Amino acid sequence: MKLFIDTANIDEIREINDWGVICGVTTNPSLIAKEGRDFKEVIHEITSIVDGPISAEVISLNADGMVEEALELVKIHKNIVIKIPMTKEGLKAVSVLSKKGIKTNVTLIFSASQALLAARAGATYVSPFVGRMDDISNEGIDVIDDIVDIFDLHGIDTEIISASIRHPMHVIQSAKAGAHIATVPYKVFQAMLNHPLTDIGIERFLKDWEGVPK
Repeated sequence: MKLFIDTANIDEIREINDWGVICGVTTNPSLIAKEGRDFKEVIHEITSIVDGPISAEVISLNADGMVEEALELVKIHKNIVIKIPMTKEGLKAVSVLSKKGIKTNVTLIFSASQALLAARAGATYVSPFVGRMDDISNEGIDVIDDIVDIFDLHGIDTEIISASIRHPMHVIQSAKAGAHIATVPYKVFQAMLNHPLTDIGIERFLKDWEGVPK
């Protein structure tokens, strides 16, 4: 399973990219707004750091507006993927863009039926929101399981991005379920890295090393 980072913070992207573990970035207008910077400027800077799919989300609610925005966003860089909401208008936009060879990531997926519709419309990626489903007492990973089974059974090439990741176990569960990608917040990457037994092991190593003659 591939790992993306879900953020618009340039420092976070640089740090995790330096670990050598990510191959893409997902953003949204809310994340970019928190940075207090120009939307296109941030997207352009991200493309200079990570050489992989960079999801940039449209804000229009109608298909024509989404397509118009998408055509401008893809001019920023060849790695831009257009992030589009799971709505009727969104599906129309995905269908148009896929015919133009423009990659799309359909977001706000909460069911296997939505994922199937998005895939058949031509989506490159679908993003089921695992954490948000858990928040309302639905098993988000069960939805990942269903989508993986359906896509495998019918030979659907659309890749599944496990999104709304809240903790390291979501990442592991997504990998075990067969998601192609997990898009992970910065704080979850940090949680994945750290373990108290690792810290204890390092402390013991340093203590033992202190007693070795130099």
